[in-house]
Amino acid sequence: MQKVAIFGQSFYPETEKYLQQLLEVLDQYGVKFELEHHYLSLLRNKKMISEDSDYKTFISLDKSFDLFFTIGGDGTILSAVKFIKDLNIPIIGINTGRLGFLATIHKKEIKDSITKILDKRYKVSKRTLLEVSCLPENNVLEPFNFALNEVAISRKDTTSMITIETWLDDEFLNSYWSDGIIISTPTGSTGYSLSCGGPIITPQTKSLAITPIAPHNLNARPLIIPDNLEIKLKISGRENQYLISLDSRLASLENETTVCIKKSDFKINLVWLEDDSFITTLRKKLLWGQDKRN
Repeated sequence: MQKVAIFGQSFYPETEKYLQQLLEVLDQYGVKFELEHHYLSLLRNKKMISEDSDYKTFISLDKSFDLFFTIGGDGTILSAVKFIKDLNIPIIGINTGRLGFLATIHKKEIKDSITKILDKRYKVSKRTLLEVSCLPENNVLEPFNFALNEVAISRKDTTSMITIETWLDDEFLNSYWSDGIIISTPTGSTGYSLSCGGPIITPQTKSLAITPIAPHNLNARPLIIPDNLEIKLKISGRENQYLISLDSRLASLENETTVCIKKSDFKINLVWLEDDSFITTLRKKLLWGQDKRN
């Protein structure tokens, strides 16, 4: 018997019918499921689930789970990574948000898509993560110092630009004078990096993108590098601190702290339906080819 986890981090009135459709299909297939502890509390507070319901919940996961369903947008999938870690549990995103680049299932196709997945008619896309550490060492990025989309450095409490000295495997690359910098995986290349002029990278490409945010040195352009290089960033500026984000998680670091970024030794599995692909998603989400002249 299959066992799945269900996770969400926000609630909208229309969410109820999508969650109900998911639970109905799971019940038809006799699939055991557990709701993330805080998500169940949210549903109860919104009166979507009664206080006396006896749904099982989880705080952390183990290898007994076969699948992990998220209900929301891409941000929910990114938040799910901290539960999955290195357990290799495939993630299925049910997109109730807007763009949903990472989501597997469109909200209008929930029952049909979930049926296909429970019948194992799907494929897995393995995605690279970034592991981040600091010199000197501190625990500000704990307990989960990994990012699926990107690691971003940005200025804090100032309109002045910051200086970002950058090394690749201890070889000096450049000193960026900018609002910040983004180190993106192929998965994150369609996110923040793309909005700052970075390139789109297909998921199977073994590369990372370095994209400056509003650089003052106008010859500084996005750079593609092999993903086996270690990146070191040393930041300075007029303020005593700067911001670092790992996907949606934000922290402050002291000036002169060196940020070390490298590819993690494990990957995250995202589920694709058999008739879907990254290229298909690009055409759908970015409206490629939808031009009045075509």
